[in-house]
Formats: sequence, C-alpha cells, structure tokens
Amino acid sequence: MSTITQQPIYDPSKTYDDNFNNGPFGEFAGPVPFHNSGRPMFTFLGTPMYSPFGIPAGPLLNAKYVTSALYKGFDIVTYKTQRSTPFSVNAFPNVLYIDGDGDLTLDVASRPVLGTTTPKTTDPTKFTITNSFAVPSLGPDFWVPDFKKTLAATARGQMVIMSVQGTIQPGFSNEDYYEDFAITTRLAAGAGARAIEVNLSCPNVASEGVICYNIEAVTQITSRAKKAAGPTPLLVKIGYYTPQQQDLLENIVGAIAPYVDGICSINTIAAPVVNEQGEQALPGPNRLRSGLCGAGIKWAGLDMVHRLAKLRTKLGLRYEIIGVGGVMTPADYHQYIEAGADVVQSATGAMWNPDLAIDIKSTFKK
Repeated sequence: MSTITQQPIYDPSKTYDDNFNNGPFGEFAGPVPFHNSGRPMFTFLGTPMYSPFGIPAGPLLNAKYVTSALYKGFDIVTYKTQRSTPFSVNAFPNVLYIDGDGDLTLDVASRPVLGTTTPKTTDPTKFTITNSFAVPSLGPDFWVPDFKKTLAATARGQMVIMSVQGTIQPGFSNEDYYEDFAITTRLAAGAGARAIEVNLSCPNVASEGVICYNIEAVTQITSRAKKAAGPTPLLVKIGYYTPQQQDLLENIVGAIAPYVDGICSINTIAAPVVNEQGEQALPGPNRLRSGLCGAGIKWAGLDMVHRLAKLRTKLGLRYEIIGVGGVMTPADYHQYIEAGADVVQSATGAMWNPDLAIDIKSTFKK
C-alpha cells in the first residue's frame, strides 16, 4: 500500500492560475508513468477498461493533469467542466480545509462549518474540503484543442470524459440557456470525446441554484444535449437528493432515461463556511455557502448510489452509475461497488494520494 503524500496534485496554497499554468504538482508531476498490463477485465459504456476507477471533473484542469492521471493508472477520468464562453474564476482562496470529524450530514451542513487554510488532521484520508471556483473556463478556443491532446495520451483500457455545462448570459431566456448546454455538448462531440458528461450539479450553473432539482430544465437540457451528442454516450452529473425528494429523483430519472447512458452522483454537499471569527471565509458575493467534498460526504455518495441502483431495477432501465464522494481509500472504492456503482471516481482522495488507483488495483482478484 502506498504512502499518502501531503503534497496534492492541485495546491490549495497557490492561485488557480498558478495551478493551471504550472501544475500538476507532487507525484503527478513525476516522469515515471504507471503502465497497465495484460487484458482489460472491466467494461464501461461497452468499452473494455483496466479498472472502473478514476477522477471526476474538477481536479483535472487541462491536458497536463489528465495525461498525468492516465499515466498514474486512473483509467476513467473527466476533463474539468467547460463552457461555450470564457468565464472567470472566483477570488482566491478557492479551497479550504473543513474542521470536523465524521459525516457531514444535512443537519451539520445546515449550520456554519469552520474553514481553514491548514488542515486540523494530519491524516489526508480524513480530509473534508470546500472548493469554490465558479467553474472557470478559457472558452472553446482553448479547451477544444487542449482536450484533443488528451486523446493521444489515452491508452487501451482507458477513457477521458468531457464535462460541459451551459452559461447564463445577459438577455438569455430559459430556452437560450438550455440551448447553450447543447452548443457546448456539440463542441465536445466535435473534439472527439468518447463520452460527454452534462454537469447539472454545480451551484454555479444557474442563477436559481442547482438545476438538477428542476425537472423541466433537466429534461430540456438532456434532450437537447443528446441530440447534440449524436452517437456519443451522454452522462449527467447530479447532486444529492434528500429522502423527502425521492419522488422527484424517481421522476427525473424516468424523464432523462431516453437520453442518457449514465448518471454520476454526487458533486458536493453545500454548507455555510466561516472563519474563526464566524465571518464568511471565502471572499466575494454569494460565497457564504460553498460545496464540501472529501471524507465527510461519503455517506451521501453511497446513499445516492444505493438509490439509483434500486431505481434502475424498479423502472427497468439501463444506465451506468458513476459513484463519487469521499472515496479516500481502497475500502471506500469497494463500498461503492458493493452499493451498486459501475464506476467509482475520487477527487479529494486522489488529490492527496496520486497512487490511489494503483492501491485499488492491488486489491483486485487476479
């Protein structure tokens, strides 16, 4: 089992631009790649894979990050969510460590949590962090050719997913906004993506909040995105639905079933993040509440995988389930598989343990 490094691939002490231009850091910057060997024993979207494990949208900022992840044995990775137009990043800092142990339940998340620039624990497998970036993008003039670079680095038994979302622009109607998802999806398909993820789970995607809870918007976006994607498999990323939202979840899953090949869940659990003085920890407007990820939200990711698997059986549907949230160790990965996930991805865990994919593969039966 590998020793977890304290130097993450994305360095929270550096600005987003510094990370984008000079990262990845730590072992992801190392020159020695990890090579898969033998015959791929798993499948995803009908394609042979060396492992059903990888990294979701977020930490893999550009082709340099994606290539490093592939070389380190993360076999199903997602290029950071992109837009049809340039969009600025939130003010620094963008990542804070959350003080607290145990599950970040909805009750805990309803009250302010303490965010700090240094972790309170020395064990990275217990990290819970907040990330607040606003889904920045340099626009398609950059990301389309940059994404194409990842295709050359993708070996047999691996896949790079392109994540996209729409952008509300001045004067946009709802229809314009929905269509912008289709425009960005079409760009991703044209760039050669083997699968496209439509991000409906980020709190910054729409002025009304997280759009995955709006059944009309979700149906409109996925139907348009599927038309734009053509034969390219389409995935959607959703957030956490409370038990009281179970009927809504079932209705949404049924509504999008004709258009999607997979559902990815979850993104984050939102909470008010404050400093030691009890004030908003992240500078700028609309940043008191921020998405939290890492060890504290594993319960929510596992719960959604359980429920999506049950709905798949209940409704007689066929879709892949990509489980995300708090996957910090090989044991976490196996919990997700047992819960019904077809694929598992790790963001926070992979950031501090670049050998996490290798560690997980070491647990596979030969």
